Amino acid sequence: MDVDLIFKIAAVGILVSVLNQVLTRSGREEQATMTTLAALVVVLMMVVREISDLFVLVKELFGL
Repeated sequence: MDVDLIFKIAAVGILVSVLNQVLTRSGREEQATMTTLAALVVVLMMVVREISDLFVLVKELFGL
């Protein structure tokens, strides 16, 4: 696992929080919620990919 992944997740979080504040203050709460949900899906996809790589590594390590 790279430190790069942590930085990517942090960057997405900062970007989404700023965008969420801008959208909320302009009266577009629905778009702010959808943006937050979309970012959550993107981060979960990144994490699932890393977990998949971990399982493949463990499988190769134990020869399963």
